[in-house]
Amino acid sequence: MKYNEIKISSDETHFLFKNKILFNKKFKQVLKFHSEGLAPVCDKTGWYHINMQGKPIYKERYDRAFGYYFERATVIKNDKWFHIDTKGKRMYEIDFAWCGNYQENLCTVRNFENKYFHIDKFGNKMYSEKYKYGGDFKDGYAVVKLKNGLCKHIDKQGNDLNGKLFIDLGVFHKSYATAKDKNGWFHIDRNGNELYKERYFMIEPFYNGFALVENLKNTKIIIDETGKRILEI
Repeated sequence: MKYNEIKISSDETHFLFKNKILFNKKFKQVLKFHSEGLAPVCDKTGWYHINMQGKPIYKERYDRAFGYYFERATVIKNDKWFHIDTKGKRMYEIDFAWCGNYQENLCTVRNFENKYFHIDKFGNKMYSEKYKYGGDFKDGYAVVKLKNGLCKHIDKQGNDLNGKLFIDLGVFHKSYATAKDKNGWFHIDRNGNELYKERYFMIEPFYNGFALVENLKNTKIIIDETGKRILEI
């Protein structure tokens, strides 16, 4: 039995394998198994993680527990957020007001002053700056929002990617990211340069060379990576 062969019931109270209930047990709530072969569950004792034999992997119970990413899971105890490893061991002493999930071995967190930054797998801050918001890393870069409300991309050491600021930003997907200026949304390359002059009300990342966009007249259009209009939906 592989972790991705285990399914969650429609009411999210138990696990299924080949349409049969696993572990002969129901919970208050379950979340899916991840590649570590572990899953968060909740019963009358609280939240914890089980292995693929349905056994708890530690004795501690939490107010909430989330799935493992890069062998780290977010848990909450008394409104304090932190990460544990695959044996249930706490990875660092500091508490946070919120924790994300590890992506590319780094994690975005929010402190009790409502400032965002990124930490490594041992809770170490990756850079000195703190932001109004910080998103997940993807393909080596993350979006952060500055005090002035503008957004930029940073690398894993916290360095500015290209020196350009935008009203809003998305992560890079196959070399391109979504960006917004005062006129609307568009796509940029890693240097922060626009791929085309048009601006849109809504856009999606490129998918195999094409992206779905919506203009100010609420017309949906397919464009290519040069901004050429291919098809009106």
